[in-house]
Amino acid sequence: MEKILRFVEKFIPKQVYKFFQPLYHIFLAILGMIIYRMPSRHIYVIGVTGTKGKSSTVEFINAVLEASGKKTAILSTIRFKIGDQTRPNKYKMTMPGRLFTQKFLRRAVNSHCEYAIIEMTSEAARFFRHLGIHMDALIFTNLSPEHIESHGSFAKYKEAKLRLVKQLARSDKPARLSIANIDNEHGVSFLVYPVERNIGYSLKNVKILSETQVSSIIEYRGTRILIPLPGKFNISNALASLTLASELDIPLDTAKKGIESLSIIRGRVEKVDMGQDFTVIVDYAHTDDSLRKLYEAFSNSRKIAVLGSTGGGRDSWKRPVLGKIADEHCDEIIVTNEDPYDENPMKIITEVASGVSKHKAHIILDRREAIAYSFSLARAGDVILITGKGTDPYIMGPNNTKTEWDDATVVREELKKYLER
Repeated sequence: MEKILRFVEKFIPKQVYKFFQPLYHIFLAILGMIIYRMPSRHIYVIGVTGTKGKSSTVEFINAVLEASGKKTAILSTIRFKIGDQTRPNKYKMTMPGRLFTQKFLRRAVNSHCEYAIIEMTSEAARFFRHLGIHMDALIFTNLSPEHIESHGSFAKYKEAKLRLVKQLARSDKPARLSIANIDNEHGVSFLVYPVERNIGYSLKNVKILSETQVSSIIEYRGTRILIPLPGKFNISNALASLTLASELDIPLDTAKKGIESLSIIRGRVEKVDMGQDFTVIVDYAHTDDSLRKLYEAFSNSRKIAVLGSTGGGRDSWKRPVLGKIADEHCDEIIVTNEDPYDENPMKIITEVASGVSKHKAHIILDRREAIAYSFSLARAGDVILITGKGTDPYIMGPNNTKTEWDDATVVREELKKYLER
């Protein structure tokens, strides 16, 4: 359907297209509800939204629910899961079309899943992909500038996110929960809608006992919990799942077991270890705030950054900002290709590199070559941080051409060559 829409767009005046586009998306949302018989009415639906941390929070919630014996479904940037069956999300969008989401929920219901955890984005809300989803709970992780060019302003970006909590308020579920990170200045905006429970969570509610480059230990309500991923941002993501668990009457010891079982989240501070004497991390970080927090999680190490920018044609304002953050926190900086789409990739790379002033920016267009080159710069004990793509399955080029890609797979292939040499 999206391909048909793109084709039709070429032959319709822009203003006419813009007028009818929302009607098209609303029609598809209603059609999906009818075809698949409103499946969200028959399963506990948990939405997760925010600028960053959504996918990780989805995985923490899933681990907690599975530890309590629940059968779950996941729709996220990383993967689609129904019960024991899982497959990677290769659509280059978190929430595919409305028919896809409704079909997914129907399959989850038919498979007797008790919970569906859905990662929800501002772009999905902008194109009405959330319509027809009757939520029981919405988790808000944080909000910072992102997708500004596509939305038009930060205020419009925030309003798109708020559409999701408004959808929760419209839901006819009996015990609706809005759970928001109040460490973020925008968190309270998600706690003012007429639902049964509005709950804020904060790092102030936990005691951080230790932090390392692989994990953290916290004390929460008198219980010591190992967070098996580094960084305060992952403590916050885990805290969201603990807050939800409490509201669902899941015992704290059970929630603890779930969180501590989560050893890896693909593309989210994912460590790739093939016996090398330095650390390689693959992470999706692509905003200024997420990049800064990732680097801060490895503050005691010499760091090598491999970064690109946002995709071509969007959020060009933050390209030098990302370069500047890498310059402030890292010792070696390699700027490479990411998803140029129809824009000149060297133009994007040069704009990122313009933010680097204290160090030399190594400019390497080919992303594989950039990753391989980072190994040659590494000393024992260093940390290489490869950011921007995470589990993104393709490098997107002009005219929607795409090259199959997976950062972690490429790292393993190039590490193998490096270690053999």
